[in-house]
Amino acid sequence: MRTNVTHTNATRTNITGTNPRRTNLTRTAVLAAAALAVSALVPQALAHDRAAAAPERSPGVALGACEAGRLCLWKKPDFTGARHTFELSDTDIESCVPLPKGGDAQSLANRTGRPVTTYQSAECAETGEFETYPGGGTWTPRSPYQVRAFKIWEN
Repeated sequence: MRTNVTHTNATRTNITGTNPRRTNLTRTAVLAAAALAVSALVPQALAHDRAAAAPERSPGVALGACEAGRLCLWKKPDFTGARHTFELSDTDIESCVPLPKGGDAQSLANRTGRPVTTYQSAECAETGEFETYPGGGTWTPRSPYQVRAFKIWEN
């Protein structure tokens, strides 16, 4: 005959002889450990993808010259080739600004003090690649795509 056993410390044991509180506590601990393990792996996986999309600057490559308050775009990687500069005073905020006809850029520096989004599409279409760079001073020696347009955002 199976019966529940009651202990003097108010802990009950069920028919199978296990303590329900201990089983719930063990299950919670196992789930917490699994969640912790998964959360530790996610940032590493994302960092690997990010590194592949935007390669690091080559050793010995100097940052391109770009004055404070400007967005500078270079035709070639590593801040080489023809440079286009844009200032807030002559650029519409939150408007798509295509590079001059046939123009594109492969490296950039954002010193506008505002976020800037660069687009693969000359019309700022989000169907192509796009990336937003912070405005506090961001140098990108190798864009993961040909930049053909940009938007400067209000903070």
